Amino acid sequence: MNSGPDICMTWTKIGILGGTFNPIHHGHLLLAQWAMEAASLDGVMFLPTGNSYMKKSSEVLPGPERLAMAAAAVADRECFVCSDLEISRSGNTYTYETLKELRQRYPDAELYFIIGADCLFSMEKWRCVEQIFRSCTILAASRSGMSPEALEQKRRELQHRYGASIRLIEFPNMEISSTDIRRRRRQGQSIRYLVPESVREIIETKNYYRG
Repeated sequence: MNSGPDICMTWTKIGILGGTFNPIHHGHLLLAQWAMEAASLDGVMFLPTGNSYMKKSSEVLPGPERLAMAAAAVADRECFVCSDLEISRSGNTYTYETLKELRQRYPDAELYFIIGADCLFSMEKWRCVEQIFRSCTILAASRSGMSPEALEQKRRELQHRYGASIRLIEFPNMEISSTDIRRRRRQGQSIRYLVPESVREIIETKNYYRG
């Protein structure tokens, strides 16, 4: 979601950070920054999900609203962009389809899909996971409290079974979650400093998440 030329066309290493972003918060932005530096990416594309088959739609703001907040959050960073690719797609959102489209759109770029390392233990349940592993390198962010041995064992298992390219990166613990932000809004508590100021203004002006 950018006016003018597609800046990603100039990137050779593109990070992809998908998520419901309901709402986007500082933890998401820090994860993108951490991954970008760890893998020497040119930039990171934020992809708010469309109709996720893993989450109840009644719990999630409509796509355009979540997209607007994500776009506001990254507006001041040239190395961060926001895309409407998933929310503009009809039907359920599947990661393998998104990566296939991005591969076609940016055929000369390397794609890096950014996830929390705990997702490594559930990815095999994702739709067409073999295509996901063929389309990109996985950047799995681990936090303290996660077993390095278990993560490394799972990484090797997926590499052996699917030929997956997975890189583990360290990420600091951050006690910020979209769930907690929504709870605080329902209870009339401040969300200042949990989200970018531009996002806070949108949430309060539009009266989002007040139950």
